[in-house]
Amino acid sequence: MRFPFSAGRRRLTFGAGAAALLGGPRAMAAGAALPSNGPDGGAAPAAPLDVAPQAALGTGAWAHAWAAFGEPKYPRGYDHFEWVEPTAPKGGTLYLSNPDRRTSFDKYNPFTIRGSAPAGVSIFMFESLALPSADEPSTIYGLLAESIRVAPDLSSVAFRLHPQARFLDGDPVLAADVKHSFDLLTSKYAAPGLQIAFGGVRAVTIEDERTIRFELKDRTIDNVGTVAGLPVFSRKWGAGPDGKVKRFDEIVTEFPITTGPYRIGRAESGRRIEFERRDDYWAKDLGARKGQYNFDRIVYRYYKDGAVSMEAFKAGEFDIIQEYSARRWVRQHEGRKWREGLIRKEVFETGMGQGMQAYLMNLRRPIWRDRRVRESLDLAYDFEWINRYHVYKRTNSLFANSPFAARGLPGPGELKLLEPWREQLPPAVFGPPYQPPRTDESKYGVRDNLRRARDLLAAAGFTLGADGVLKNAEGLRLEFEYMSPEDGADRTTVVWRKNLEKLGIRMRLRRVDFALYRKRLEVYDYDFIAIAGGDFTLPSPIDYITSLGSKAADEPGGNNFRGVKSPAVDALLQAMDRARTLEALQDACRALDRVVTHEHWQVPDLYSSSFRASYWDRFAKPARKPLYYAIDTVSSLPDWPITTWWVKPGSVR
Repeated sequence: MRFPFSAGRRRLTFGAGAAALLGGPRAMAAGAALPSNGPDGGAAPAAPLDVAPQAALGTGAWAHAWAAFGEPKYPRGYDHFEWVEPTAPKGGTLYLSNPDRRTSFDKYNPFTIRGSAPAGVSIFMFESLALPSADEPSTIYGLLAESIRVAPDLSSVAFRLHPQARFLDGDPVLAADVKHSFDLLTSKYAAPGLQIAFGGVRAVTIEDERTIRFELKDRTIDNVGTVAGLPVFSRKWGAGPDGKVKRFDEIVTEFPITTGPYRIGRAESGRRIEFERRDDYWAKDLGARKGQYNFDRIVYRYYKDGAVSMEAFKAGEFDIIQEYSARRWVRQHEGRKWREGLIRKEVFETGMGQGMQAYLMNLRRPIWRDRRVRESLDLAYDFEWINRYHVYKRTNSLFANSPFAARGLPGPGELKLLEPWREQLPPAVFGPPYQPPRTDESKYGVRDNLRRARDLLAAAGFTLGADGVLKNAEGLRLEFEYMSPEDGADRTTVVWRKNLEKLGIRMRLRRVDFALYRKRLEVYDYDFIAIAGGDFTLPSPIDYITSLGSKAADEPGGNNFRGVKSPAVDALLQAMDRARTLEALQDACRALDRVVTHEHWQVPDLYSSSFRASYWDRFAKPARKPLYYAIDTVSSLPDWPITTWWVKPGSVR
């Protein structure tokens, strides 16, 4: 379960919400056809975000929906969203594979760190008070809550629960259940990211049986969206015969008691789970749900690795496979079944902004103290060789494919935020946006970049030792370990490592299994890792506070993988969090983008504004796609194929 204005696509899940981390074997292989960069050097903006109108943030009145900027598209009593087919037939079975690196599951509680919950639980079982619109950038519509009341100064948000809302055991959803869910999700037994995400809530008050109010100590747009995205479950989940509920991290094998359209039918040995559609689903005729969840059964099968999974897909064991690797997309998604039309291959374009996918340096390590050392790694990275299939474009922003990416010279609003920190920031921050070095603009290829890197390293005081490794006067050697659980990490870094060796920098690749990788991430025990940023409709201040804020740098299990501790960055994150207009949010994001990219705390890689997938041709689709959606993973946005498609009449599996 994610929160309405946060990143959508997630590939490495430790818990829920802000605890969802990105990276891993699929992360560094993601890529698709991308929009071209704008003429001023920034990422090309997505039009729907550029034209977002301004409006009062809160009215203090009860409403069916709330828009951060502008008015809700759908009126009270709307029949359905435009990107569904409201009369879609129900029936059939959808077979899926594990959408991330979890190769098994051993619990059913997705909100704690220990163990792995099965794919699909968050998508098909848990529901929130409100959900984000999939064709508007900053609007939420009531789901469990029939009405929403946002204070004009964003000091509080209240929800009036839908009288028809029911858990799968038939009990009504009451304000006490909402408070119970909040209390457990913010307890010390929940994933740490959840505590951070909901840290902006001052108090929760039950006004009556069906009305609950959240007082916000941080009066921000993002906090309203975060609270609206609270996953709600029954007070009976995890309760013993005496009615006493277990400690949250001890609720492990009990099936969740939730409100969603499916229940768990069967679960087998942590390798297979089957969800059954509920005929008594309370919201099946609600505008927010009509035309969705059309399959009678949804079955997840788990596979050990990508090669096995691909062969299983071609054999018809499951129905849709999303591809993150350009090499596999070009070479493996073809053959007789594709030629004969049994399997279809499709690129799904979206309007999502794209978070930065990059190789991150752990600034807690002395080797990364000098910016010139960090920049030298960027200069040695031969992206054009990586992109030899001509599928990717390289990211140059934290906010690619959106109007929040830095562009041109800093505007007045950006300069107002940046000037107090001028002495602490690289001079480049006040110039054009960061552009990654290229290796295809010189007849000498990467050699020009390596010469620049050599000069930077010499200026930083590093000289070549007898063993071929650079070191400075303090004896600090430029050697580090790149930790990855990715099967193909050696293929994507082989040229890079050779280039670094020419400079006197030694990169060691260490392959680790997923369990060890996750543990070392939790305690920040690594030199260098690869992480993929998530998609977004509006950038979520909470996501960036947890990934770049100083407070998060020392919290075990957090998301500040870089280890950034920067007063300037903290101030810009605060400006993001306090933005009350789209213009103010853009200024804060663009200023932050300039600082993070010009500090070279990472080596940017690639991004994609598309999903690539092959699927068996046995499904019908709505006539329109939403603007913001996912394919087959945990998101607050609709996983469009698996929630809105349906089996073609007469289709035989």
